[in-house]
Amino acid sequence: MLPGYLLALREGLEAALVIGIVFSVLAKMDQKQLGPSVWFGVFCGVIVSLTTALILNRIGMAFEGQGEQIFEASAMLLAAGILTWMVFWIGKQSSVMNKRIEQNVKQSVARHSKGAIFLLAFLAVVREGIELALFLLAIRHEINPFETMLGAGLGVVTAVLVGVLVFTSTRKLSLNRFFQVTNILLALFAAGLVGLGVHELNELGWVPAVIDPVWNLNSILPEQSTLGQLLKAMVGYKSAPSLSMVIAYFGYFAVLGGILFVRRRTTKSSLL
Repeated sequence: MLPGYLLALREGLEAALVIGIVFSVLAKMDQKQLGPSVWFGVFCGVIVSLTTALILNRIGMAFEGQGEQIFEASAMLLAAGILTWMVFWIGKQSSVMNKRIEQNVKQSVARHSKGAIFLLAFLAVVREGIELALFLLAIRHEINPFETMLGAGLGVVTAVLVGVLVFTSTRKLSLNRFFQVTNILLALFAAGLVGLGVHELNELGWVPAVIDPVWNLNSILPEQSTLGQLLKAMVGYKSAPSLSMVIAYFGYFAVLGGILFVRRRTTKSSLL
């Protein structure tokens, strides 16, 4: 349940922040009559997201045997790629998110465009909703489906409550700190998905295992245990992993760390 909760909280909060900024700007400009356009955009975004989730799940259920393994590996690696992109994107955009959204809203109001306001809200929700649907699809075989949906539902509710708190309370949430913490969790999720994706490719024979297994922790922490299942969903835990899976898992962190190091050095050099 925890992976679904955290992923839904992260995705839901990003959407809630965008919607909150839109309403704040409309209130400042005394354009509250455009509020229904925002809510209609949110409603349509939720419907499209749910429809996409159902379609993706139906597609996944249609595959069997080798086809199912190919689909699962593809979904895991694609989700890992999007998670990694989110880590970099939010680090770059969080500081200018408010100004960019405010500018878009002001331009839409100046053009008296309800459609533009609707589209801004719709895209904010549908982008996060489709990303969440893909992530939940990638981990659907790793944890109980009911627990996944329950966790995702609670995550969305929490995101809405936090979003309301951010824009109504005098005590503001430190968004930078929130995104820093969730970025670490996203990186762990992504590494786990890479490792599990390589495991599927091992079983397909597309990627050699090299050594299988490298170690076996079944006597200490079996995958089938409650903790083992949680770690599998959270960080891609395997009690008896292949060498290529271990290399992929830790290699992901090495590549991610290298990119972050280079970017930080480049940023410091540009400020000198």
